[in-house]
Amino acid sequence: MSADLQAPGLPALRRARTAVAACFFTNAVVYANLVPRYPEVKDRLGLTNAALGAALAAFPLGSLLAALSSAVLIRRLGSARLASFGLVLLSLALWSAAIAPRWWVLAAALLVAGALDAVADVAQNAHGLRVQRHYGRSILNAFHGLWSVGAVTGGLLGSAAAGLGVPLGVHLALSAAVFSVLALLGSRLMLPGPDSADRAPDPVPDDAGPGDAGGPPWRGGARRTAALMLAALGVLAVCGAFVEDAGASWSALYLRGDLAAGAAAAGLGFVALQTAMTIGRLTGDRVVDRFGQRRVARAGGAVTAAGMGLALAFPSVPATLVGFALAGLGVATLIPAVFAAADQLPGLPHGAGLAVSNWLLRIGFLLSPPLIGLVADTAGLRIALLTVVLAGTGVLVLGRVLRAPVGPADARA
Repeated sequence: MSADLQAPGLPALRRARTAVAACFFTNAVVYANLVPRYPEVKDRLGLTNAALGAALAAFPLGSLLAALSSAVLIRRLGSARLASFGLVLLSLALWSAAIAPRWWVLAAALLVAGALDAVADVAQNAHGLRVQRHYGRSILNAFHGLWSVGAVTGGLLGSAAAGLGVPLGVHLALSAAVFSVLALLGSRLMLPGPDSADRAPDPVPDDAGPGDAGGPPWRGGARRTAALMLAALGVLAVCGAFVEDAGASWSALYLRGDLAAGAAAAGLGFVALQTAMTIGRLTGDRVVDRFGQRRVARAGGAVTAAGMGLALAFPSVPATLVGFALAGLGVATLIPAVFAAADQLPGLPHGAGLAVSNWLLRIGFLLSPPLIGLVADTAGLRIALLTVVLAGTGVLVLGRVLRAPVGPADARA
């Protein structure tokens, strides 16, 4: 970072880092609180499985509709304010979903919640990247690791509340109150001023014309280069989404149906992937600083492809659990790396690259379940899970586009 950029002191950076970590944790825990209680929502409203599924689909739909607007909102409101107040509104939207008296109210509340989740997610990543730039080394992976910890914590809290018979409305109201306070306190600790205050100006591209030097960077060669890079980063994000969704949506079905695992063992595929991914994210910053995002991502793609490839070639319960664990470890740092690279693409308005890459990631999560399901119905789930191998191979090939300078290794690369 050049000397002319604003440089807050170390205590201020540490406070901002803590605040961003609180946002990531809160973002996960408030939604995960509701997930274990969906059966109660279904029973209270008398919904069929199809009706509940249609209502739940409103959440990713809202995310897709709102994700691209986050760049404009960040430039107008700032990532700190948008992340904190977005999480407060997300908590209220989820509480509204919990007490919804009718199906359409439930769907509308989840639509709004999905939109707020997308905006808050982009904002917290933007502020995390801002703090990371001042640190001069990778810290974003740990934030995503704390998101995973928050998801587990929220699931445990929701399960405990259900087991104790806490009324759903009371449970989600308490959750909204507690974690909204945490989000608002965090907003006071984040870095002040506009997000662009500590960003270096975009370099003038080599193919810029005489009139480009003093004009906006979003033109000519810079525009074409940024678009191509963003497309490649989007494919990387989709590859990560396919790997994560395979563990979440299909591992239990594969273990139970194809490998005759018991009911308890069938759930261990998802646990193996999530545990390995969480460990990889909490420890990934040091690895990225040492070897660079490009090398780590490409090595992770090779680990993902090889691990799942061997598990599918020699099917057994232990091999499959190891395969999902290696897949989770392989993509642990991929999404943070994509976000960091997209946020620093020259030739794009501030926040646009991060918003678009987040939007493409959500498209990957939307496309993965029906695509794998279609292949599974046609050729079997074992063949369908080869998409994980293909995704790992895609990361190995396309990982070379990750050039965002974070740590010393990236600077050398």
